[in-house]
Amino acid sequence: MSYHITIQPSGHEFQVAENESVLDAALREKGSVLPYGCRNGTCGSCMGTIQAGEVGYPNGRPPGLSERDQAEGKVLLCQARPCSDLVIEAREIKAGGDIAVRILPCRVERRELLAPDVMRLYLKLPNTERLQFLAGQYVDILLADGRRRGFSLANPPHADELLELHVRHVPGGFFTDYVFDKMKDKALLRFQGPLGTFFLREDSLRPIILIGGGTGFAPLKGMLEHAFHIGLMRPLHLYWGARAKVDLYLDALPRQWVAEHPRFRYTPVLSEPRPEDGWQGRTGWVHEAVAADYPDLSGYEVYMSGPPPMIEAAKPVFATQGLPAEQLLHDSFEFAPR
Repeated sequence: MSYHITIQPSGHEFQVAENESVLDAALREKGSVLPYGCRNGTCGSCMGTIQAGEVGYPNGRPPGLSERDQAEGKVLLCQARPCSDLVIEAREIKAGGDIAVRILPCRVERRELLAPDVMRLYLKLPNTERLQFLAGQYVDILLADGRRRGFSLANPPHADELLELHVRHVPGGFFTDYVFDKMKDKALLRFQGPLGTFFLREDSLRPIILIGGGTGFAPLKGMLEHAFHIGLMRPLHLYWGARAKVDLYLDALPRQWVAEHPRFRYTPVLSEPRPEDGWQGRTGWVHEAVAADYPDLSGYEVYMSGPPPMIEAAKPVFATQGLPAEQLLHDSFEFAPR
């Protein structure tokens, strides 16, 4: 059985399964972003007011909801299960600036070497915390001496039990040397986030082209997994530019997406394939491959993330092919100086 939910004053409507929380269902929905914090009923960030209908709490009234709150019709959406159709008054997030930027501790739950120079970190927050963010945003790792290192979140917002970062090793880099040479599982870190305006815009009908260079794949991964999760119906075409085949460090994942999602296409492009790669795919600069495939970009939205030279080379080319400046969103992966 499922129940019909209406959020006011926005008028957003969606279905919630009988054994599903209202928040979990909302996180699947295009255009509906409800605020949340801990997702375990403690912080109260996801509180709304029931205007019609009834909810239940399988584990009893959550600690973040007082008896007075409950008597006044308040509800914690991360824990509430519908017992009927619902009309709920709740604030919704419209842009990245609507989400509170926080400083949080975390633990490195595990590390995974994806390529000789790319490490995947999975970060675990305290049990009472979750980070709310939009697909594509980033966090700043806060170092003991006051320096910061920014990394995009590679996981989608709905899968936030662990935060996923892709860290490229830069020889001599203060933080990346530590990640590759000294960091142990369970290491403790602090970060600030979410940050940035590079996130997936859902309020458009234009087809989307996503272009990643190197670890610029990370935020695009989060965007695409979010798009698949909410059932976004717009065509999606991912271009991933790298030097050699080994640098396509999660190449099997977008190839899997091609098999699973009819509206998704994937084009890897190597600039310097090695003889041992046996590469039969596209070669050259990734933005040139996009320009060749899409001579008229006026009807598209383009998301680019990667090294600054890649982005700066692409801007004038795409502009001459009709891409309006407001339809190009980019995230420049500039390495922080010592």
